Amino acid sequence: MVALYRVAALGLGLGSGSVPMFLSSMTAGTETKMAQGTPAIGIALMLGAMSIVPVMDGIAKVLSADYPVLQIVWARYFFHLLLLLPFVLWRYGVRALAVPNAKAQILRGGFLLVSTVLFFAAIARMPLADALALVLVAPLVVTALSPLVLSESVGPRRWAAVCVGFIGALIIVRPGQGVFDSAALLALGAGCVYAFYILATRRLSGGAPPLITLTYTALVGAVVMTALLPWIWVTPSGEAIWLMAAMGAIAAVGHFMLIRAFDHGEASVLATFSYFEIVSTSIVGLVLFGDFPAFWTWVGIVIVAGSGLYISIRERVRGVKPPTAAAPKDL
Repeated sequence: MVALYRVAALGLGLGSGSVPMFLSSMTAGTETKMAQGTPAIGIALMLGAMSIVPVMDGIAKVLSADYPVLQIVWARYFFHLLLLLPFVLWRYGVRALAVPNAKAQILRGGFLLVSTVLFFAAIARMPLADALALVLVAPLVVTALSPLVLSESVGPRRWAAVCVGFIGALIIVRPGQGVFDSAALLALGAGCVYAFYILATRRLSGGAPPLITLTYTALVGAVVMTALLPWIWVTPSGEAIWLMAAMGAIAAVGHFMLIRAFDHGEASVLATFSYFEIVSTSIVGLVLFGDFPAFWTWVGIVIVAGSGLYISIRERVRGVKPPTAAAPKDL
């Protein structure tokens, strides 16, 4: 599950259990200064990240047939941390983990953890692309909550985009048509909680190096889920262990690609290409499970994604950090 940008990069693998990836996690969320690199490289790295993260979601869905969702979430965080921590300690040392806003970092990591649990629970019971499409409501929720949480002004155009986006979400779930069920509710919940993760990321802007912030995200998930293991553990087969390790590796590689992408391009530009995740997720769902979004699901996806992009463009014009700059859903 996963889908979306630099803030999102901060959490990648929601699912987005990845993006959209919404949807997540490298920088504490500061809007980057004009990138010094090559924009084409940044776009290529973003597309690469959005291509591999859905594979992690596909693995999670495969594993959900035989293992508890909470154990799969544990594997996603544990193996990610196992690969990331040695590099971070080598580069920054242990002292770098003693950040002044540790409690806020932990809270932020908690939001992403809850979002990931909800997303993995959703994709265990519904198609990957349908679940990701519902997580894409996160930027809309961020915009709606910004006046209350961040004291930001939201104009009538962006409020209209939020309303249109939620209409798109209703088209995806189509209540009353036999489409909406508890799995869709889980996916919507994942998107809403991911919005709080984005808001928390904004408030932490500039508080720590991107890799330190990412380490806290992985650490919170690994510690909390490890504490729950005695009650949920199902001894995995050798093949399952390798698949679980692959999830962590994909999350680590995807995060690295996102970090490098923002070294070369602006978040407001790269955010557009983050929506490629819905395409790659559809391909993964079709190849692995024979699932492909129905016509009306695609209509809803276009409306939700279009609303998110419009909000991003408006915020770029106004010089505001785009809420969509937060996505893979690494839920």
